[in-house]
Amino acid sequence: MALSNAGVASLAGAGRLTELRQRIFFVIMVLVVYRIGTFIPLPGIDVDVMRTLFTQHSGGILGMMNMFSGGALSRMSLFALGVMPYISASIIVQLLSSVLPSLERIKKEGEAGRRKITQYTRYGTLALGLVQALGVSIALQGQSVGGQSLVYTPGFGFLFVATMTLLTGTMLLVWLGEQITERGVGNGISLIIFAGIVAGLPTAIGGTAELVRTGELGLITLLILAVLIVAVTAFVVFVERGQRRITVNYARRQQGRGMSGQQSSHL
Repeated sequence: MALSNAGVASLAGAGRLTELRQRIFFVIMVLVVYRIGTFIPLPGIDVDVMRTLFTQHSGGILGMMNMFSGGALSRMSLFALGVMPYISASIIVQLLSSVLPSLERIKKEGEAGRRKITQYTRYGTLALGLVQALGVSIALQGQSVGGQSLVYTPGFGFLFVATMTLLTGTMLLVWLGEQITERGVGNGISLIIFAGIVAGLPTAIGGTAELVRTGELGLITLLILAVLIVAVTAFVVFVERGQRRITVNYARRQQGRGMSGQQSSHL
């Protein structure tokens, strides 16, 4: 009997391990699709001109957005907008759910309410993505380097194709993120953002090493930055894992002919 129970437990453990492997494999495949999409350029743009143009204006907020998109913005690819419209829509919906009584009631409806909020977030992503994609497409038409236009054939045709391509890329990323959440491991949107940042790490490390080599960035400054990064990461982990244990005492109760002792637990 003991051997039988051990065999059942072993089979159950093997089944869980197989499922975990399948989930991890699914996540890897989705992230591969995401990385391939970051190298597919928008139709109708000159890739060389885009590369030169981005090099000239790669500082500040543009560089940060490019980091979150995994380099897709600098290549003006299918996933150039990344998941930023979805993040913006999520923040807006969460804020509105705390202000509007109707959304607050929906939020308290459990799983059904969560699905409705998710659907509203998708609608918001679609609207914000359309506005951002149209704005980017209009901006691209007016760009040139050395007299060479970034867009081969400016006009309504390019605006329509570029806008729809960017919007489709964003919605595809949102769908892929949801698939990772349901069928993979972890939060899909967070993993997509993480994959984009990790993909840019080799370039960032190489650029930092070059700055140190040329003397533009001092070694002491680099060490201070490294210590700060480690300290901030450790602090965030400490806060996230921290908990306050609240003791809850239960009074004695009558059980049959006797009295149960006082019990306590923690919240």
